[in-house]
Amino acid sequence: MNIQLLLFAKAPVPGRVKTRLCPPATDRQAAAIAAAALADTIDVLDASPAIRHTIVLSGQYPAPAGWHTVAQRGTGLAQRLVHAYADTALPDTAALLLGMDTPQLTPALLATAVQALHDGADAVLGPAYDGGWWTLGLHDPAHAAVLRGVPMSTADTGRHTLAALAGRGLTVTMLPALRDVDTAGDARTVATQCPDGRFAAAVRANLPTHDLATPPPGRGPR
Repeated sequence: MNIQLLLFAKAPVPGRVKTRLCPPATDRQAAAIAAAALADTIDVLDASPAIRHTIVLSGQYPAPAGWHTVAQRGTGLAQRLVHAYADTALPDTAALLLGMDTPQLTPALLATAVQALHDGADAVLGPAYDGGWWTLGLHDPAHAAVLRGVPMSTADTGRHTLAALAGRGLTVTMLPALRDVDTAGDARTVATQCPDGRFAAAVRANLPTHDLATPPPGRGPR
């Protein structure tokens, strides 16, 4: 079975990315943290064999050597995700979509997701602790159409996504839950899980140790 890896990402522009880190971080500090998370995620995906590696991008960001770039389109997250699968679909090729908010992703965990699709699962779903999900792999990318009816950025997004996939008659393999990086607390926790990467270094360099305000908890898929 062929597989394409999709990275659903936003360009790390100050004031437009990781804004929920502000405060305590400044816009530029938050963007630096986002850039590091994106770079670490690219490294893990780049090391995994695939028929194509594609960034589905909001904004402008230089694609790594050998990668394709497709622009995000659509109104709202659900539409953008549906179009991400449709606009990148290749014949007889599964699609595994991941976000840039889980820089603690490891090659072993990515390999587990890919293997589940190779083993015949119609879908693989990686839940996030905030109620969303960090990855969704589809043996047939056309099945992403079920996301149109899924409420996004809620504490029940993951549950509704699983129900929508099951309602289409798909077999779903569940992956381990990961923490999305939304708040300063998330960033610090995740940095301890990948202490040697760019992300952890960026958190140490750019995230003040004393929060000036505590933003509300983050929810939703990445």
